[in-house]
Amino acid sequence: MHLTAAVSRNYQEETEPPRVSLTSSSGRREERIIELCEGMMDITAALFNVSSKELRSPGRGGLGVSRVRHIAMYVTHVALSVTMRDVGAGFGRDRTTVMYACHLVEDLRDDADFDRMVALTERVALAAFGNKASF
Repeated sequence: MHLTAAVSRNYQEETEPPRVSLTSSSGRREERIIELCEGMMDITAALFNVSSKELRSPGRGGLGVSRVRHIAMYVTHVALSVTMRDVGAGFGRDRTTVMYACHLVEDLRDDADFDRMVALTERVALAAFGNKASF
């Protein structure tokens, strides 16, 4: 799967991204983090034309799926300012897995096409979650 083509095909600027409310009825921090990560997985899956079920699977999945998951973790940590520990909990992964994903995505951002995909994902995440992501 070529990620650039998937993003181009699935994202239209005139379409408003889905919004996810981070205000749960109980207001508990852990629930809000999980809700944020779930929403981020759904958004990223839609952007890259990957099954959200595959992103949530406990296994690694193929390279395309794991790369999309890495981007979702990276954007959740960097753009939405969620700690690596919390991102790991929300994605059902370990903190060190999130750290690996963030380092990998940072390194891959040297490629202009990949950087554009990540920047687009960051813009969509910020539009969807805005400053509701503060915990």
